[in-house]
Amino acid sequence: MDLELVVSRRRMVRNFQPTPLRPADVDRLVGTALRGPSAGFTQGLDLLVLEGPAQTGRYWDATLPEPRRAGFAWPGLLHAPLLIVFFAHPQAYAERYAEPDKGQGAPFPVPWWHVDAAFGAMLVLLAAVDLGLGALFFRTHRPPAVRAEFGVPTGYEPTGTVAVGHPAPGRPSSSQSRPRRPLTDATHHGHW
Repeated sequence: MDLELVVSRRRMVRNFQPTPLRPADVDRLVGTALRGPSAGFTQGLDLLVLEGPAQTGRYWDATLPEPRRAGFAWPGLLHAPLLIVFFAHPQAYAERYAEPDKGQGAPFPVPWWHVDAAFGAMLVLLAAVDLGLGALFFRTHRPPAVRAEFGVPTGYEPTGTVAVGHPAPGRPSSSQSRPRRPLTDATHHGHW
């Protein structure tokens, strides 16, 4: 698919069919995430890939316990057959930027580890559209519970989670009623 078309079709999907994804599609999504830009080519991004109801169910049990689901606005989200949790590793960046070819060390004016993880997440969102799938990036709730449930080592920080699957009909988010800012309001060529 043409990149401009992929970008224009990208939407946050909050309602999924429970249909499993093809293994080749999962591999493509994960591989795409790891092709994102990386400050200093640190590659300090790790992915927790959860497929199928047994694994994704453990995630939802850790982040959205059963008693809280009754009032959850997007129950179809829990049907997504694939969740990818993006973990940034700040220490990898500290070590990389202490190497002779960088020699800068900390402090970082921007937490590049989260920027790089977000790049990977955006690539998954776009790759999902290219595969005819839907995807949603959302905050990883209850990080300590996720770490404990899945054995995530200390020092890895969740940047967010991407749910991927076949979209199901559902109500749009209220955010979609907001108009997109015109280019003339959001761009400043040569001067603010």
